Amino acid sequence: MTRGTLLFLEDDRDLQSLVSTYLRERGYQVESARSVKEARDVLSRSRVDAAIVDGLLPGMSGTDFIQELRRDEPSLPILFASAFWRDLKSHELLTRQLKVARVLHKPYKPQELLVWVEQVVAPRPPPPPPPESLQPEVERDEDLTAMLAQLNGEYGARLGDKVREFSGLLERAHAGAAGALEDAFMLAHKLHGTAGSYGFVHVSAAAGRLENLLRPVRDGEKAADWNALRTAARELGQLAQRALSPHPPPLPKPSDGTSASLLGTVLVADEDPQWLAEVEHMGRERMVRVVTARTEDEAVDAARQQGLDGALLHVDLGQKEGGFQAAARLRGEDGLQSLPLAFFGAQGDVPYRVAAAHAGASLYLPRPFSAQDLMEAVERMASTRRPERSRVLVLDDDPDAVRTLSVALTSPRVEVVGLGDPFRLVESLAEHRPDLLLLDVEMPGPSGFDLCRIVRSMPEWRELPILFITAHTGVEFRVAAFQAGADDYLSKPVLREELRARVHSRLERARLARDRAERDSLTGLLLRRPFLESLRGRLAEALRQDKPLALLLLDLDRFKQVNDTHGHLAGDRVLVRLGRMLAARFRKEDLRCRWGGEEFAVTLLGETAQSARDILSRTARELGRIAFEGEKGETFHVTLSAGIAVASQDGTQVETLLQRADERLYRAKRNGRDRIEI
Repeated sequence: MTRGTLLFLEDDRDLQSLVSTYLRERGYQVESARSVKEARDVLSRSRVDAAIVDGLLPGMSGTDFIQELRRDEPSLPILFASAFWRDLKSHELLTRQLKVARVLHKPYKPQELLVWVEQVVAPRPPPPPPPESLQPEVERDEDLTAMLAQLNGEYGARLGDKVREFSGLLERAHAGAAGALEDAFMLAHKLHGTAGSYGFVHVSAAAGRLENLLRPVRDGEKAADWNALRTAARELGQLAQRALSPHPPPLPKPSDGTSASLLGTVLVADEDPQWLAEVEHMGRERMVRVVTARTEDEAVDAARQQGLDGALLHVDLGQKEGGFQAAARLRGEDGLQSLPLAFFGAQGDVPYRVAAAHAGASLYLPRPFSAQDLMEAVERMASTRRPERSRVLVLDDDPDAVRTLSVALTSPRVEVVGLGDPFRLVESLAEHRPDLLLLDVEMPGPSGFDLCRIVRSMPEWRELPILFITAHTGVEFRVAAFQAGADDYLSKPVLREELRARVHSRLERARLARDRAERDSLTGLLLRRPFLESLRGRLAEALRQDKPLALLLLDLDRFKQVNDTHGHLAGDRVLVRLGRMLAARFRKEDLRCRWGGEEFAVTLLGETAQSARDILSRTARELGRIAFEGEKGETFHVTLSAGIAVASQDGTQVETLLQRADERLYRAKRNGRDRIEI
């Protein structure tokens, strides 16, 4: 007994043979035709359950044949295959006017075709009910509750700006600004669909009323009632203001009993007890936990006993420039090598700021500083302590599915970006640069298989982990999925724990692979290629903000002699030590790279040639004081030379800056080594 009879209209004999053989092996009777005439003959003598029609046929287009076929077979399932019909307008013509069940993009695999044949020939099972395992279970999952509360808070913080943006767009639309009406409608539509999901039910309803008022105006069906629109916009603003009034629901308390709304915990070290008490008071008012210390030893002890988001140190703690010594001790402790640092002091001149930057500080505050200064400093330091969030792009035409998957995956480690339009995938990859793509297989427009192949055809995204979510579990689907380039798949209904486990596993493996590919195994610093990629972005940022960007090329002096005299293991120890110094002595946002051999590169955003030289000079002096041990127990010292180029005075292109820095590095070598040329 056959599973169904198929008309396969395809003029390519080889493809016809391959696909027909495969489908017959899977239990289907295939009536092959290579022309419209042959297809008509098949239809005149056989009843078929579905038709597979190629888009480009001899003597007639596939769409013309489908139009002819629809007169006699208005409900026959049709699959349309083509290498050309890829835009949204064409897809709408095929699916809406010609009632095509699925558009396949050539080249396709027989396994993929079988997936869609089974969809249209066999009775389609009812969609599975919403998986309760993906729904937020507030009472039973404290982690999920905390995550939702955090997401709600973040959305609420942006809600006022969105409402103000809408009011501005409405006024621009009233003034006749091109595109403003469409933008206002889309923003109302997004607020209507999203605000309710975050708990702002009344705001969502008000945005829905605005959406209904704007839709007929946008579609040209009626003139705008500006009074009604302004009244509805005022109502939206009032409801948003009420929703954001100072009585929000309390955040869930963590198990240790501390406040979940703390901005962060920071160590503040200063000899003045009255000033420390004042800073503690500032912290309590701004939900910042302040741990105080009056000496360097107290600061180190405090850091050992509790987790810190950062340390704020007086530059002259205990003695002149004692804060820098305390910073070095703190970062020498296990687990504190990347502790965010900031300094404060009455001395704000250039030498102090240079020393602070060399110590790894991202901020330098005046003394006394304000409560606002404290809050901003803690926000900045806490953000650098948080693990880098991975980004997952979820593509599904069902907005409920996108929301459900987003809730299940979003965490302090994972950020989720939802997308409902498959035609915007390439644009969204460039915009959001995800670390993983979660893809529904069956969508209007290009299928998940097509999109997966598109992604794999782009050199930049060949290594992107791609996971399918599907109701199909058969062997044919799995083969088609992996042939299209997928890494894994999940079967619907998806268990939340399985979803998280698979996604986190793929993200972690991708991160490890990226680290292996981008970082030097000996020093832990970036390799040349990823450094150059990041440098281009930093340079563009510096030029955009009209800030200087210093590029430093460093070279260890007479390093071949070190290897020849003291052994290659001793040379490796020098490289490791310098790599660690570069990693620890500069700001988190500064780029460091092992350029090759004994050469290194560093970028310092916002530093001039002179300040960059002063910063690097401290590292060079520190390196020169270190006694290294050779393979026979002898001690030796090393020095470095460097050349510095600064954008934009030395150029605005990466290649130009590298050339200038390299020229100055070799000038330093010619002038006797152990020097920095600018």
